Amino acid sequence: MKRLMMGLVSLTASVAMNAQNAPQLRADNINEVLKAMTLEEKAQLLVGGGNDGFVGSGSMLGHQKKIVAGAAGLTVAIPRLGIPATVVADGPAGVHIDAHREGTTQTFFATGFPVGTCLASTWNPELVYQVGQAMGNETLEYGVDVLLGPGLNLHRSPLCGRNFEYYSEDPIVTGVIGSAMVRGIQSQGVGVSAKHYAVNSQESDRTRVDERVTKRALRELYLRGFEIMVRESKPWTIMSAYNKVNGVYAQGSKDLLTNVLRKDWGFDGIVMTDWIGKRNDLPIEQEVEAGNDLMMPGYPAQVDDIVQAVKAGKLDIKEVDRNVRNMLEYIVKTPRFKGYRYSNQPDTRAHALITRQSSAEGMVLLKNEPLVAGGERVLPVKNLKQVALFGVNSYDFFSGGLGSGCVNVPYVVDMVQGLKNVGVSTTPQLTEIYQSYVKFAKAKLKADKNPEMWFLDQGQPKLDEIDITVRSVNHELAAADAAIITIGRQAGEGMDRQIEGEFNLTDAEKAMISRVSDAFHAAGKPVIVVINSGSVMETASWRDRVDAILVAWQPGQEGGNSVADVLVGKANPSGRLTMTWPVSAADVPSTKNFPQNPEYYNFTEKLYGGYMPGVNFTNHEEDIYVGYRYFDTFKRKVAYPFGFGLSYTDFEFSKPTVKAVGDRVEMTVTVKNVGKTAGKQVAQVYVVAPKGAYEKPAKELKAFAKTRELKPGESQTLKMTVEKRLLASFDEAGNQWKADAGTYTFLFGDNVESIKGKATLKLGELTEKVTEALAPRVNLQLLHQ
Repeated sequence: MKRLMMGLVSLTASVAMNAQNAPQLRADNINEVLKAMTLEEKAQLLVGGGNDGFVGSGSMLGHQKKIVAGAAGLTVAIPRLGIPATVVADGPAGVHIDAHREGTTQTFFATGFPVGTCLASTWNPELVYQVGQAMGNETLEYGVDVLLGPGLNLHRSPLCGRNFEYYSEDPIVTGVIGSAMVRGIQSQGVGVSAKHYAVNSQESDRTRVDERVTKRALRELYLRGFEIMVRESKPWTIMSAYNKVNGVYAQGSKDLLTNVLRKDWGFDGIVMTDWIGKRNDLPIEQEVEAGNDLMMPGYPAQVDDIVQAVKAGKLDIKEVDRNVRNMLEYIVKTPRFKGYRYSNQPDTRAHALITRQSSAEGMVLLKNEPLVAGGERVLPVKNLKQVALFGVNSYDFFSGGLGSGCVNVPYVVDMVQGLKNVGVSTTPQLTEIYQSYVKFAKAKLKADKNPEMWFLDQGQPKLDEIDITVRSVNHELAAADAAIITIGRQAGEGMDRQIEGEFNLTDAEKAMISRVSDAFHAAGKPVIVVINSGSVMETASWRDRVDAILVAWQPGQEGGNSVADVLVGKANPSGRLTMTWPVSAADVPSTKNFPQNPEYYNFTEKLYGGYMPGVNFTNHEEDIYVGYRYFDTFKRKVAYPFGFGLSYTDFEFSKPTVKAVGDRVEMTVTVKNVGKTAGKQVAQVYVVAPKGAYEKPAKELKAFAKTRELKPGESQTLKMTVEKRLLASFDEAGNQWKADAGTYTFLFGDNVESIKGKATLKLGELTEKVTEALAPRVNLQLLHQ
């Protein structure tokens, strides 16, 4: 026993001496620290600390207090080497952390900024950068090192439940707006994790679905936005998606994470998984070799798997060391490593003002007609004193979506309060009816909630619409100057949208619009619809019954104020659609194989020697024809085209020019306000490529710019540039980008269907070889036949 005790004392002294002599991490000694790390410590650094507060301690995962309550996860600390834990929190519409904490009465609310679709609809990268700065500041001051966002997946289908987090159906808009957001956030000394890389186009079966898509569509559409963002803004981290891409899990795809991301694009940050944990059907050595540096949220078994894989010769230690070096290079950039003393008190009042301005600029006016022929248009409403406010979401206004993309906000300004703040009251009886119902419905929802419906605790769930009778409507006529109807839609993580009742109106909503329109029009009073949704919905069947339609999106916590600013003319709407609004969901080519479609579930196909139901895979049969690329090329009628949006004033385009300057093309166009109200306009440049060896969309957006606020009669010449390489199509046979020689036509307009001028430019052939990657395992071309 004495010898045993002496041995333990000697071992303890040895460990203490080893810790004392171990190098302490600095930005300039990463190689030294890496050499000093044990295999177990290296494995720990590649596995997250768990989202329940696990933090590294010495050479094993141990329990410590959670650093930031409500944060999504941690990286592991290794105190022996001076390696701190770092904290990551959900985004992308604000910092998602707990607003209340045990042991203190202080609150930790974060600002609810506009959702991605609203910000993108500003078409204003400078404004998005400012929003990113504010968001990055809150990330920093709440002790978070990395914000999990922005989301850069494409709007392949209007039914995707997380479209509100994403920017557009177009990769140029996605890349430019995403770059502005990343640069804004990272300007504050914190990082982002741009997500979900790649082709996370649906929520149904999202953790295992195989997104099967051609190499051309991948390169031109689904990867292009990420590529632009990586090249222009250098994100600290990228989040690999849950899904498979052409048969391989994204988190285990060397093609995605190394060949394309690092070799082709030059990415030098870290890649982390989405929050999947350990996969039984994906060896961890494949993830490490693929270039996935950090497994989140992280479980001790994954650490052991890495250690055993190295010892068994299944995983080369060089692959581990490469990823560990990436992790160390990330860690030394973080505020926590640098010892930043965060305040837990960001300037949320100033950020609320930014939210109010940016959300108003992102709102899109779809319709604005005169109440009587030859009269003034309904909006902005003049001399508005009192309105009848219909629709549950007028009183329970959505600031954002559900799930990890929500924010715990201090308040949400609803339509009642927003209108009151601009001097407009609401009719008392109708207001009492709805407010009483909302209070009751929320209490009932909480009491009846299924414990498995976790998303109802993250955001504002949709309450059922109530039946408003003809008698109730008629009661409001005498006191109201106008009727405002708010139609709300909610969606979020893990949930795709249904066509009936979500994309389309419900029966109750149809009846409400019909009854209100009939009564108010008979009395010579206008009817205005506000759409409070993060995504597209059907409008063609009912839009003729109302006088004005404003898409407010899910505009953040100041939503009611922003809507009121637009309705009364304090703000002139300058938002433009970043996605096509179809006449019906069936018109969208992806709908026929979107996973909620019963025909899709019933479809089976031979795969890997067996049969798998359609729920396990999605065939992108539409190929490159996503959004306006389909509708414009094949001349299909839409409700509202890509890039569309009305203003309270009118603009003229003139003097379009285009010229080649080195490896870029420069474009200019002059925009003049020819109306009577100050406002902003977006110039959109679509390019028609010369006919080459393969088919192409009729035209594609390649650049855009937004004017400053122009006074009546004022002009501004906008200058835009595009790299010549971005004019190229992807040549699958040659495994290269190829821009054919010939004449390129540059079309200047204010939406894809409204071209105001053009200019032409002759260019020589341009090619750019890339790594051979991501080939489909089935012949997708045969599915078109």
